[in-house]
Amino acid sequence: MALSVFRSSRGLVTPVQQTPSGILELSVIDNVPVLRCYTRTLHVFRHGPEASKVIREALSKALVPYYPLAGRLKESENYQLQVECSGEGAWFVEASSDCTLDSVNYFDNTDLSIPYDELLPDQVPKSTQGMEPLVQMQVTQFACGGFVIGLIFCHTICDGLGSAQFLNAVGELARGLEHLSAEPVWQRDFFPKPPQPANSVNLLLPNLPPPMPDYRLEYVNVDITIDQVNQLKQEFHEKTGQTCSAFEIVAANFWSLRTRAVNFKPNTEVRLLFFANCRQLLDPPLPKGFYGNCFFPVTITAPSELLKQASIIEVIKLIQEAKTKLPVEFAKFKNGNYLKNGKDPFAPPLGYTTLFISEWGRLGFNQVDYGWGPPVHMVPIPGSGIIPVGIMGSLPLPKKGIRLMTWCVEEDHRQPFLDLTTKLVSESDDN
Repeated sequence: MALSVFRSSRGLVTPVQQTPSGILELSVIDNVPVLRCYTRTLHVFRHGPEASKVIREALSKALVPYYPLAGRLKESENYQLQVECSGEGAWFVEASSDCTLDSVNYFDNTDLSIPYDELLPDQVPKSTQGMEPLVQMQVTQFACGGFVIGLIFCHTICDGLGSAQFLNAVGELARGLEHLSAEPVWQRDFFPKPPQPANSVNLLLPNLPPPMPDYRLEYVNVDITIDQVNQLKQEFHEKTGQTCSAFEIVAANFWSLRTRAVNFKPNTEVRLLFFANCRQLLDPPLPKGFYGNCFFPVTITAPSELLKQASIIEVIKLIQEAKTKLPVEFAKFKNGNYLKNGKDPFAPPLGYTTLFISEWGRLGFNQVDYGWGPPVHMVPIPGSGIIPVGIMGSLPLPKKGIRLMTWCVEEDHRQPFLDLTTKLVSESDDN
C-alpha cells in the first residue's frame, strides 16, 4: 500500500500547568517483565479538520490529572521500575497526507500491507537513562478531512482499560468538557510487595530475549456479524441450558479451528492464554478511574487430539471452567504463593503451541471522540512474532460485529485455517 506522509512538526507536549514531581512506585503487576513493552495501534477517524491542533491542546490538558504519563520510567536498585514525575511530556508528531482515506479503504485491509512506519511517531527522544516517553502519538491529516492517530503506549503504566480511559479523557477535553467522566486514580499499592524479596527477584528482572522461532506468522482476519454471534449463543443455550459470552464463543472456535488447521502431532499439549481483568476481585474493588495494570493470565492446557475431537460446546465449557478458578489463582498470586513456589504465571511457555487471545472491543477505544465522532476502526500492530495471537475487536463502522485479527499460523497452515474459519461463518449463516 503506497502512502506518502509528510511530517511537519515534532516535539514534546508538556502538561498545560505545573504538576507534582517526585517518584511514584508501580505495582507488582506493572513490574512483571512481560509488560516491559509498548503497544502500537492505529485509530482511524472519518472526519476531523485541524485534528492535530485540537488533540495536541487536549493532550496537554489531560497530562495535568494524568501527570505520571508525562514522566519517565526509571529502574530502582532492586530492578523494579518506578515513575519519575518529571513533567517532560508526551511525544507528538503532526503529519499530513495528500491522499484520501477512502483511497486506502480506511486501512481496512486483509493482508496487513499498511505502512505503519509512516503513520507511527518517529525520532522519539530518550532520557539520560535511555527511557522513551510513555505516550507517543502521531496525528496524520488526510486530504479528505479524516485523520489517523498512530499511538505508541507504555504497557508498564497502563493496561488496555487504562489506555482507553486516558484517550477518552483527551477526547472529553477536546470536546470542551470541564470535568472528566472518570478522574484518574493511581493506587498502585492495591496489594503489598512480595514478602520475600530474595525469592521475587527473578519475577522482577527483565527476561532475556527468547530464541527466535523457526516459523513466520501470517496475518488472517475473521469477521463475524452480530447475527452470527447471537446464533452461536442460542445454540449453546439450547444444548446446555446455560449462557455463554461472545468472547467464549470466539475463543473456543479460534483455539479449536487453529489446532485442527495446524494438525499437531498426537499428544501435543496446546495452550490457550488470555488475561482477565481483576479490578473487581480485590477487597475492596479498585475504584473507577484506576488506570494501571490489574489483570491475571488464564491458561488452559489440553492435548491437541482432545481439541480436534471435542465439540465447540465442550471447548467453551473448558474455558468457562478455567475462568471460575480465576479468583483463587489471583488470590494465590496476591499472597505471594507463586513466588514462593518459584512460578511465574505471567511467563507461560512460548512457541507455536501457545495461542494468545485478547478482547479489545470492550476496552473503550471505540468510544473515543475528539469532537467528530468515534473511530471508524482501530488496527492493532503486531508486536512479538513468537506467540501466535488473536485480537478480538469490532468490525469497522458502520458494520456491527466482531473482527478477530490474528497472527497465529505459518504459511503452510494459513489456507487450512482460512478454510475452517470460512466454513464456521457460512454454517452460522445457514442456520
